[in-house]
Amino acid sequence: MAIVFWDSRGMILLDILPKGENVNADRYCETLDRLRHAVRRKRPGLLRSGVVLQHDNATPHTAKRTKEWLERYRWDIVPHPFIYLGP
Repeated sequence: MAIVFWDSRGMILLDILPKGENVNADRYCETLDRLRHAVRRKRPGLLRSGVVLQHDNATPHTAKRTKEWLERYRWDIVPHPFIYLGP
């Protein structure tokens, strides 16, 4: 499994998980830490101007630990677009 973060200028972080490893809130927050360092290196100034992520409702994204991490660093979330097609 791979977790990829990018912006309009290109890829910022590619985090490849070892085979059989799942993403939980702890693992996702470790990835966010890696992303924060990658943003600092690759997009100087972006941490000051604000980071916005697009999340779906996957458990690691909505977990209390993840929400606390995002609040601590003042990163914003744009909800994932959802189209309900009905039954």
